[in-house]
Amino acid sequence: MSNLIPAYPEIFLTLMIMTIMVVDLYLKDEQRCWTHALSIFTLLGTAVLSGAYLMQGETFYLFNGMFVSDALSNLLKLCAALALLFIFMMSRQYTQSRAIYKGEFYTLSLFALLGQMVMISANNFIIVYLGLEMMSLSLYALVALRRDHVVASEAAMKYFVLGALASGFILYGISMVYGATGGLLNFPEMAYLLNTQPANDPLLVLGLVFIIAGLAFKFGAVPFHMWVPDVYQGAPTVVTLLIGAAPKLAAFAIAFRILIEGMIYMSLVWQDMLIVLAVLSLVVGNLVAIAQKNLKRMLAYSTISHMGFVLLGLTAGVVNNNLLSAPHAYSAALFYVITYVLTTLGTFGMILLLSRADFEAEELSDLKGLHKRSPWYAFLMLILMFSLAGVPPTVGFQAKLVVLQEVVNAGHVWLAVVAVMTSLIGAFYYLRVVKLMYFDEPTDTQPLTPRRDLHLALSTTGVAALLLGLLPGPLLTLCLQVIDITLRS
Repeated sequence: MSNLIPAYPEIFLTLMIMTIMVVDLYLKDEQRCWTHALSIFTLLGTAVLSGAYLMQGETFYLFNGMFVSDALSNLLKLCAALALLFIFMMSRQYTQSRAIYKGEFYTLSLFALLGQMVMISANNFIIVYLGLEMMSLSLYALVALRRDHVVASEAAMKYFVLGALASGFILYGISMVYGATGGLLNFPEMAYLLNTQPANDPLLVLGLVFIIAGLAFKFGAVPFHMWVPDVYQGAPTVVTLLIGAAPKLAAFAIAFRILIEGMIYMSLVWQDMLIVLAVLSLVVGNLVAIAQKNLKRMLAYSTISHMGFVLLGLTAGVVNNNLLSAPHAYSAALFYVITYVLTTLGTFGMILLLSRADFEAEELSDLKGLHKRSPWYAFLMLILMFSLAGVPPTVGFQAKLVVLQEVVNAGHVWLAVVAVMTSLIGAFYYLRVVKLMYFDEPTDTQPLTPRRDLHLALSTTGVAALLLGLLPGPLLTLCLQVIDITLRS
């Protein structure tokens, strides 16, 4: 078992999922708190194990090199486990009021996390696909968990059909790359081969196009974004949060593994593709969000625009065929995706707070007068909106700034200009939320009485978004060290 130690986070999570499934069979509805408590314990244990291996800073390869445990994987696993922990803390009141406070909700969520962790540690195309399907199938079922809800069922069907199409794209692309490289599936071996022979094989390039199309779907990048607004709006808010948070960490991980660790010597090809996806995402996401009156749809288009910034960071790593800028560029993208997940937890957590039985607080008008109902929660939402808009001194400003610096350093000044202009457009719909909260009269006078865990989780995300904006150095340094160690391993 000693050679399995680096996989202990996944092993522990798998054993605990099976334990929770068995225990939940013998629990009545009023005893479901035990399932909740076991799930919280599971996530704490997974986070502790991931954090312990992160501190070691070593790289281990398991299962014939198909699975890697390195600094990047352990940081992303830690963040994914903590994100799901916060979601469980925020969601209890919401799930109880909608009859989805069941063992299925917890086990499917944990299975989705397991799929994300497998994706994060994948060092082989087959493992990427295995983790992707494990995560996707769990999320499809979660979207459809409210079987009596027509809109949720419709969203689940759209997500399933388009998700299956994206999975097919990735699998088709993998088959082409497999044929073009003479049967290689492990990323380091592929990088070695591409370094020793020309990487302009038409079959290889076509396979890469299909793989990037599938990755763009997982990011929600334009023009593969069609599912994002409908699924975000139609799914129960807590499931929307599950889709919009930790899966973005896994999407970043597989993009890094495939494009940088496996196909870095084809960067001239895939960087141009990512630039197109990034520009389209920034423009379409910010422009269409302005017209939205539904808060969840607005945040869906906001997600599309933010993924454009993540892709910008990935395009700035290779400059003039050298990797001197790679650690800073990729660490900027990593910093951005981590801080984006933090703010996403807070914004959708606020929707959970304002919702109650038979009422979804998903319209912009539901935020009217929030300052008069609760000055503290209005302040937290203000910080989160400022962070998403990139207004100092929040962490969103720092995240945008480091990405833009790397884009300019890579010589893509015009890209930085496009990103700044679209961000200025995007600031409108974020500031509109602030105006509704502070200057309009409330339309809902129900008192806000959240559970302590929801209050704690919401307050933590809001305060963290402010503190990380004032003191971004430690997290930026950690991201740089993680990327540097991973690139050198």
